Amino acid sequence: MCRELLERDGFTNAVRVGGARDLGAEDHLGRRVVLRCKRYATPLTSEAVQRFNGTARPVPGAAVPVVVALNGFTDPAAAFATRQRLHLVDRERLARWGAGQHLYDVLDIDRGPGRRTRSLERADERVAPPPCSGRYG
Repeated sequence: MCRELLERDGFTNAVRVGGARDLGAEDHLGRRVVLRCKRYATPLTSEAVQRFNGTARPVPGAAVPVVVALNGFTDPAAAFATRQRLHLVDRERLARWGAGQHLYDVLDIDRGPGRRTRSLERADERVAPPPCSGRYG
């Protein structure tokens, strides 16, 4: 589903890779977006978010690292993601994305020239996600 949403939003080269279901795609400016999608019965832990952080930028070269978790994130996971500038998509954000809002609008990221006007200093700059409060679900 996330691959289809990326394609709908105009990302190219969206592929599903390996058992961890990492998705990599590129936006129209060449920024690499990497998603890790998790469907666990409980909120995603800080340990899982830390593992993603350790691989998302160096291996596939993510400019925009995103973790999608249907049952949200623990408070420590959300705090870690904020410090590391990782983007978190919980059930509510996923619903907005799935209902037609562009991923970058859901994450409050600049879409580039001629699009949303939130300014980034460099095309590869990552914008910190808004802080998460409590467990999502």
